[in-house]
Amino acid sequence: MTGLLTQAEGDPVAIDNADGKGDFLFVCEHASRRLPERLGTLGLSKEALESHIAWDPGALAVATHLAARLDSTLIHQRFSRLAYDCNRPPQSDAAMPAVSEIYDVPGNRAMSAAERQARVEEIYLPFRDAVARFVSERKAAGRRLFLVTMHSFTPVYFGEPRAVEIGILHDADSRLADRMLAIATDGEVAYDIRRNEPYGPADGVTHSLVEYGVRNGVPNVMIEIRNDLIRDEISQRVMADYLEGLLVKSIAALPAR
Repeated sequence: MTGLLTQAEGDPVAIDNADGKGDFLFVCEHASRRLPERLGTLGLSKEALESHIAWDPGALAVATHLAARLDSTLIHQRFSRLAYDCNRPPQSDAAMPAVSEIYDVPGNRAMSAAERQARVEEIYLPFRDAVARFVSERKAAGRRLFLVTMHSFTPVYFGEPRAVEIGILHDADSRLADRMLAIATDGEVAYDIRRNEPYGPADGVTHSLVEYGVRNGVPNVMIEIRNDLIRDEISQRVMADYLEGLLVKSIAALPAR
């Protein structure tokens, strides 16, 4: 394979509301379950390719609502995390996983060095560059910016049910996460919300937060939503309502440097 994406497949990165005036940048690395045509099915069944191993169901819909309501930019990936997980650096085994939860991914087991590099160059690097460019331009303009990466997770993992409903994740910079957790747990609690669950920095899930947020001094947070809570349009709007209020209240007393 000398190349991965065909001209007909278009840009691997989508940028919505690029000129938004709001204070947020929303990023959705696992927005799509679409595979590049040249990868076929990676040896997976239709069931597997529609499951959470291929994408984060509902995450893009919630992110889209939030970006529109807060007049903010949304950058999202147009291909499946199984082709390349844009929340992982190229040296990570999880960037192109040979196994995802209970599923073997045959098409990711026998890649040549050239095939791996094609995925890096045609999927990850355009995504990384688009996000990095936006952050750099916003900072150069002296405008406030808060980075929010949007994800969803399966309610049952390796056969074990998960009670947590919303995870508020952070790496070294916990400023925004701290504010969100304090507000979310003050008084009546709407959801089971926890810090760095069901994943945390030790699981390698904070790559985007570090790459675009921590390294640039931009307050950042990763939001994980249990996907049974955002299965349809109504539930996605309800979740967006809740998160919109939480984010707006959280940045009100938080200076962005």
